[in-house]
This record gives sequence, C-alpha cells and structure tokens, in this order.
Amino acid sequence: MTIIAFQGEDGAYSQEAIFEKFGAETPTLACPTFVDLFRAVESGRADLGMLPIENSTAGAINQSYDLLLDYDLKITREAVFRVRHAVMALPGVALADLKRVYSHPSALAQCERYIAERGWQPIVAYDTAGAAKQLTTARETNAGAIASETAARLYGLQILARGVEDLSNNYTRFFVIGHAESPRAEKSKTSVVLATRHIPGALYECLGEFASRGINLTKLESRPDRRKPWHYVFYLDFEGHWDDAPCRDALIGLLTKSSFLKVLGSYPAADQTKEEKDVS
Repeated sequence: MTIIAFQGEDGAYSQEAIFEKFGAETPTLACPTFVDLFRAVESGRADLGMLPIENSTAGAINQSYDLLLDYDLKITREAVFRVRHAVMALPGVALADLKRVYSHPSALAQCERYIAERGWQPIVAYDTAGAAKQLTTARETNAGAIASETAARLYGLQILARGVEDLSNNYTRFFVIGHAESPRAEKSKTSVVLATRHIPGALYECLGEFASRGINLTKLESRPDRRKPWHYVFYLDFEGHWDDAPCRDALIGLLTKSSFLKVLGSYPAADQTKEEKDVS
C-alpha cells in the first residue's frame, strides 16, 4: 500500500487530511519536521507526502514554499481540508482553570481572538498533536492544548470546547508531493516558481504571458531568494495543465523573460464546491 508521510505526531491535522482524502486505512509516516517529510519521500521511505501549503485564515506556510524549491519532488495533487480546532486538557481540569494554551503557531493564529478573549497565554509547540502529547506528559493542570479531537482521544485528554477557530471558513490547503508526474485531469492546476530580472517591469512582463493568453492565476506568493539578499522568487498557481497549448506557450515565454523557472507540477485541482457549500 501507498505510505504517505506527514509532519507532526499521530493525530495531527495533516494525518486527518490523509485519512479523509485517501481512506482511513492508509498507512502513514509521522515526521518531526517538514524537512524530515521531504527526506522521507525523497529517500523512498514514504511514497507521498501531505504538505500543508496555506491556511485560509493564517495565510501561507513559508517553509513549505522554500522546501518545494529546494527539493526535486513534484506536486501530484491538491487537497483542501476543513480544520476544526478543539481545546483539551487533562481529565478533571475545567475551562476556567486554564492560564495558557499550547499549539502550533498556525493554530494559535487561527484561534487568536478566542484565546485573547479568555486571557490565556499562547505558547508555541512544534505541532498541534504534539502539543496534546506534551500536555499528557507534563501533567499541567492549568494548561490546555488546541488540537484535533482525534489527538484528544489518542492522548487521553478531555475536550473542553469545540470549534474554537475564529472563522468558520477555516481551511488548510495541501499539496501531495511525490516523484511521479500526475496523470492529466479534466480540471488541472499548475504550480511554478520563478525569479525575475532585476529591472523595471520584469514581473509585469512575466505575468503578461498569462494575461495575454487568458490563463487565470489563482495564487501569487513572493518569498526571499535565499541565494541573493533583497531579491525575491515568486510562486504562481494557474488554471490548466503545463502541456495545454496556451499554458505551454506561456511557460516558453517565461523562459525568455525570467532569470529562473521551475515547474513544480501539474495536478488535479481540488473540488471546492463542497467547501463553498459548507461555508454558506
């Protein structure tokens, strides 16, 4: 069976996303860091990796973008997962007893208003499920964790509150990464990363390759170019497969206008119809 790696402890949202998209019996491999996730897929210890790329509330996950540039792995699929946070604590601890709460920075950001209204001290943990596991070990009676209900069950914690995310339309977008090209789908998206020449209008000219061909960009994210201080690389997602004639021509045009271009993959686009219905 296909083994899928994820970052975090058992019970992490990434693992829940794997079970939702691939089935509850899917073998998974827990990895302490995002680098470990990429190395597991690169080395063959895992066949695929479930990589969170951005959250609808907290924004982009920068390290994920940086590692897509560093490693020669392909994006094979896009997945969107509804994140529902829960506050949990040791058995016998009440919500009024809490003084601080542990979780991953992204989860803390997604629950920022809820935490502030209760006067809790937010404390960063490396992972949501890891925060739950840490709480079980430390046995703190005035602290809680924000994680999934699955994590609470796994680590013997009681759930004190459910749905504590500040916004109901709280989704995390994932890339499924692997070695192989994804088969062409009826509805595809493509992700690329590029660097522009350091001249006026360089990014404008690059984006014009898409606009002039009627190709819709769905994402544009800039990140520092770690090879050159004060230079930047740009991550683009656009509708279509790289081998569609308009997309292929746009990429050829980019080769003449950019100083660097890497195609990260063409993949089946996630069906967001269900997510839109959930919010409405």
